[in-house]
Amino acid sequence: MAHNPSQRWGRGRARGGAVARPPQRALDRHRLRHLLDAVGAVSTDMETRTVLHRIVEAATDLVAARYGALGVLDESGKVIDLITVGIDDPKACAVMGLPQGHGLLHTMVDDRESLRVADVSTHPRSAGFPPGHPVMRTLLGVPLMVRDTVYGDLYIADKMDGTPFDDDDEGLLTALASAAGVSLENARLYEHLKRAAEHFQRRMLPVLPDLAPLQAAARYEPASELPRLGGDWYDAMVLPDGATCVVVGDVTGHNVEAAPLMGQIRNMLRAIALDRCGPPDQVVSRLDRALTMFADLPTATLVFGRIERSGGEGGQYTFGWSNAGHLPPLLVGADGGTRYLAPARHGIPVGIEASVPRFSHKHPLPPCSTLLLFTDGLVERHDQDIDIGLDDLAEQAARLATAPLEELCDALISRSRQVFDDDVAVLALRTPSDGPAR
Repeated sequence: MAHNPSQRWGRGRARGGAVARPPQRALDRHRLRHLLDAVGAVSTDMETRTVLHRIVEAATDLVAARYGALGVLDESGKVIDLITVGIDDPKACAVMGLPQGHGLLHTMVDDRESLRVADVSTHPRSAGFPPGHPVMRTLLGVPLMVRDTVYGDLYIADKMDGTPFDDDDEGLLTALASAAGVSLENARLYEHLKRAAEHFQRRMLPVLPDLAPLQAAARYEPASELPRLGGDWYDAMVLPDGATCVVVGDVTGHNVEAAPLMGQIRNMLRAIALDRCGPPDQVVSRLDRALTMFADLPTATLVFGRIERSGGEGGQYTFGWSNAGHLPPLLVGADGGTRYLAPARHGIPVGIEASVPRFSHKHPLPPCSTLLLFTDGLVERHDQDIDIGLDDLAEQAARLATAPLEELCDALISRSRQVFDDDVAVLALRTPSDGPAR
């Protein structure tokens, strides 16, 4: 006996050939899938404002509404920000200003309950629309809660098909708001951790001392994503023999262990340099031997150097350094000429093998020249060859050859992006003119 496939669902068409409504179970599955997709979209980012935008976008898409908005509240309940969807002209939003915290929208904040309005214009608490605001007829809103506190009011207006909002729409928006509250709380915790980690990292780095007659400036920028604790560092000090000691380094790894290891290696290197004042290769070799005290040897790349003046006042400055598996320093002349100090005898990172010999190198530092030491986060991108980043750095530094060092460091940090795959340390030093030492 043949079976009509439509009989599985009761019937495929109503009388007269009209298509019958899908079974309720199929509709429920569709709504659930749509809701899960919306929740997933909200949860893909960890920056608070991005999450807020995704909440509004997901709400309008979930219920197929023309307009959506989220009014962000401060602790007193005043609207301090408004994220909108469906109003294409950003100037219109600026002219309309923020909601004043009274009228129809504030009822959901006061009552902590959802709000559904079939005709906004006839509602007793409607305060009307400001000039330039799109006219909206129907409204559905829910309070957005974070840890039992109303963070804002989420509302949508006017469905695309012109029908009023119903119980299903309200249920979907309420469920989205509940999940969005969790995502928003996660985003806020994430940003709190980022700030705390960055503060901790910066506190571990030194304040540069007065290195006159040399000028000096330094910058540290943490990685954009957690964990923001990294192993990059810089340091500079005047040694007992009068030379200026400089170092930039990067501890292997990007986890929470890298930062304290960085502090230990930096302090050990400082102590060795102050105690011995020897050539750079000898100082780095002593550091290699000192690291053998660790049960699990930490490794790091670094450039350790001495800047000294030959023949007293009026003599030429010279940079002597030892490179332990690190990117080469960049020398920028006052005329904009650039050169990476990359001799052929390149050492391995410290902490690998204490018996491996180290090498010292020397290069003159002309008057008003700038020496840049930096970590790989400044030039390395996951989607390009590192040589491109090095060339870009040299070009930018050449254009700012005579700029104040603080300005130079700021420009190098922000020259091409706002997102850092790795943390960044930069140390810049500039020699004085041919005149006597200040």
